[in-house]
Amino acid sequence: MKKNLKKQGIIFWITGLSGSGKTTLAKNIKNFVSKKYGPTICIHGDEIRNTFNLKSYSRSDRLKIGKMYVKLIKILIDQKINVIFSVVGLFHELQRYNKRMFKNYLEIFIKSDIQVLIKKKRKVFYQKKMNYVWGIDLKPEFPKKPDITIINDFKKNIKSLTKELIFKIKKKI
Repeated sequence: MKKNLKKQGIIFWITGLSGSGKTTLAKNIKNFVSKKYGPTICIHGDEIRNTFNLKSYSRSDRLKIGKMYVKLIKILIDQKINVIFSVVGLFHELQRYNKRMFKNYLEIFIKSDIQVLIKKKRKVFYQKKMNYVWGIDLKPEFPKKPDITIINDFKKNIKSLTKELIFKIKKKI
């Protein structure tokens, strides 16, 4: 990550399959990020979807919505506000777009096996017949070279995963 911390905030882009623990980890690192790097907000992709009534889940609409997220986040980053953003966002095109848009970009991939998520009933849509579900009928494009990877196989508790993530962030920034 480029260290341009005085001019812009940092975007902590937390990505992975639904149910992998992205939002929980995002919330858990907020206090650390705020204390270490300054004003910080935590946003979840579904919060923006619900706020703006974005109901389409097709592949093309997901990509378009992902780019809308980036533009909104850029407004905050340019005002020296750090953003911890948890979102599925599994498009290589979106990952490349983020790297162009943000100087202080930290891509964090929460890696979980889809079969484990289904077995553990992590999300209700893994149990129902629904369309446009990542890992079921949409092929996820996992980050090729994330800055940080956290493996969540649900054998460690969330506190341990949070500590691991904070440790890795300290090493990167």
